[in-house]
Amino acid sequence: MMRIGFIGLGNMGAPMAVNLAKAGHEVFGLDAAGATAEGVKQVQSINEAVTDMDCVITMLPNGQIVRDVCNEALEHMSSSSVLIDCSTIDIESARAVHAACASKNVLSVDAPVSGGVGGAQAGSLTFMAGGSQNAFDMAKPLLDIMGGKIVHCGEGGAGQAAKICNNMILGISMIGVCEAFALGEKLSLDPQKLFDVVSTSSGSCWSVNTYCPEPGVGPQSPADNDYKPGFAAELMLKDLLLSQSAAELVNADTPMGARAAGFYQKFVDANGRGRDFSAALEHFKSATRGDFDA
Repeated sequence: MMRIGFIGLGNMGAPMAVNLAKAGHEVFGLDAAGATAEGVKQVQSINEAVTDMDCVITMLPNGQIVRDVCNEALEHMSSSSVLIDCSTIDIESARAVHAACASKNVLSVDAPVSGGVGGAQAGSLTFMAGGSQNAFDMAKPLLDIMGGKIVHCGEGGAGQAAKICNNMILGISMIGVCEAFALGEKLSLDPQKLFDVVSTSSGSCWSVNTYCPEPGVGPQSPADNDYKPGFAAELMLKDLLLSQSAAELVNADTPMGARAAGFYQKFVDANGRGRDFSAALEHFKSATRGDFDA
C-alpha cells in the first residue's frame, strides 16, 4: 500500500481521496478551505502533504495555483515519488509543471478527469493521462481505483489536450441539442417523440442519449433536478476558454468552439452561474431569433 498526499479536497477531490483510502492506501489530505474527507488524515501544510509520500495528487482550480503548489511541493518531494495532477488547466501550465518536476527528477502525470461528481464517488471517472511511460505505469494502479477508463494520451500535457478537445465537443454539442429541443417545442413537437427519433438517428450523441437537457425525457439527468449541477455552467465556460487559449497557442481555427465559449460567457453572466450547463435549454426556450447576437 502507498502513502499518498492529496491536495484539494473539493467536490471532486474528496470522493477521489476517499476511494483511495477505502482501497487501503494511507491518504493525507490538504485543502485550502479546510475541507476533509472520510478516512483521509488531515494535514496543515504542503510540506506535511508531500514529505515521505509515494505519490502526490492534486485537484485544484486553475493553472497558476497548480504551478504554485507544485513548486512548493517539489522542495519536499522525494525523487522516487510521482506527482499526479488531476486538475483541468491550461496546456502551458501543465507543461511547466512537467518541466519543474523533471528538473527535480520527480516523475509527473497530468491526468484530468471526465465523469463529474457522480463518477468521482463511484470510482468510474475517465482519466486522460499525459507523461512518460514510467510515470504512467507508476500512476495507473491509483488511477484504476478512482476511474473506470484510463487512457495514456501521450507525453506531458497530452492529457490536458485531450480533456480540452473533449469538452469543446461537449460544449458545442449541448448547445446544438438545446437549440433543437427548444425549436421542437416551438414547432409543437412532443419532446419525448423528438428524443425517440434523435437518440436512435444521426443526431445521437452523449448530450441527448445520456444527459438530455429536457426534463422528464431520457435517463435521469440534472434537468430532472431543477438543473442542479452535474457539471456547472461556469466549469463548462472555463473549459471552453481553455480550448480557445490552446487554439491561440497553436494558431488553430476553432470557430464553433469560440462561439460556444461566447454563448456560455453570456449564459453564466446572465443567470447560469451555479446551474448545470444543460440549463442552457431554458435560454433557448425563452429566446427569440437573434437574441444571442443582441
